Amino acid sequence: MWLSYAVDSDTGRTRQHNEDSAFASPRLIAVADGMGGHAHGEVASAFAVAALADLDDRLTDADLSTLDLPELLTEAVVDASQRMTQAARHHADLRGMGSTLTAMLFDGTDFTLAHIGDSRGYLLRDGELRQLTHDHTLVQEMIDDGRMDPEQAADHPRRSVLTRALHTGGITKPDLSTYAACPGDRYLLCSDGLTGVVGPEQLHEVLANPAEPADLVPWLIDLANEGGGPDNITCAVVDVVEATDAAPEERTRIIAGAAATQELPTGRSGGSGWLPRWARRLRR
Repeated sequence: MWLSYAVDSDTGRTRQHNEDSAFASPRLIAVADGMGGHAHGEVASAFAVAALADLDDRLTDADLSTLDLPELLTEAVVDASQRMTQAARHHADLRGMGSTLTAMLFDGTDFTLAHIGDSRGYLLRDGELRQLTHDHTLVQEMIDDGRMDPEQAADHPRRSVLTRALHTGGITKPDLSTYAACPGDRYLLCSDGLTGVVGPEQLHEVLANPAEPADLVPWLIDLANEGGGPDNITCAVVDVVEATDAAPEERTRIIAGAAATQELPTGRSGGSGWLPRWARRLRR
């Protein structure tokens, strides 16, 4: 099996800057949402995506079926945290930055999902839409404890307060789950700028449409903007396709959102020689 995918990111109608980042390749899809109200969320989400993109580079010639996918994704999440921490040591303004991360790694038959924060992953299979991730938020904890019902949570003023995220100064391991892929599966990875506005019924309506992922991603973004676009909106739609169907000769790697504009250090360190784009402008 192989993946057909599309990904895009939009600032929305309220925010001045896009703090979301996304990455997509034939084997790896990721969405990261820089933590609003924290120092340079756009840099944090770009670091998260950069760590995943570097993992993708290392896997180019690897036989994924022989590798431990949960271990690979965990190492990439740890790598992202270390990059953030290293950069913050050299640039005080970056201390406290953080990001969510939801990523899926595909080996041709199975995929592993890594998740931390309140970006989400969904699966549409046989007409049924299922949420694969569990939000790491204060409100979700209250729902889990029976102190709040989901209807109350939808309008709660603290619904975006995270209880777990990637951040500087510490490493938090992601939730990990592995699933067998089936031809015809359709996955959605997205930031809460989509799910905070577009409900499950609308998501199901869009994802159940037989259109290609490249047509569904802008449709989802438009729905979020029509609902007010109060946050950055990022989504990736991924289809699992039979190996008997001809795969495209070249499947492009896509980087979207803040990660497409931030210039970050390569490799596994955010060394002292690196300055983010905003700092280079100030230095001049």
